[in-house]
Amino acid sequence: MGKGSNGEFAGRNLQRKRKKYKWLSKKWKAKKLNLKQKYDALEGAPMGSGIVTEKVVLEQKQPHSGLIKCVKVQLKKNGRVVTAHAVRDKASTFIQEHDEVVIAGLGGSQKGQMGSIPGVRYKVVSVNGTDLQALRHGKKEKAKR
Repeated sequence: MGKGSNGEFAGRNLQRKRKKYKWLSKKWKAKKLNLKQKYDALEGAPMGSGIVTEKVVLEQKQPHSGLIKCVKVQLKKNGRVVTAHAVRDKASTFIQEHDEVVIAGLGGSQKGQMGSIPGVRYKVVSVNGTDLQALRHGKKEKAKR
């Protein structure tokens, strides 16, 4: 038998190869290098609260066109500034600067951005303790700060 074939005593070679090729798997690599803990602004929590620093409008990535309403939020727990998407129609009208908002993950695959929204990983859930969708539907009034 030639060198490098999967013969009787090739166990070690097979193991070594498996180990080598595992690093090409994106999920496995991220897990091994603890990338979520390193780069997740919410530090593993499902939600986080912060203060709105500014309202921004982003353009969609190709091939879509349109403007996406987002807000820059400075998180309370670690002071990091992240961009969060104000989901659905007229939602951004209920958010002003210096409002306290709760953000959650957007729910894209691999815990990242969704679709054509460039670099935005979070969405706004509530404003000043009031659910954003309830405000949109007119079921609740926004609390004054």
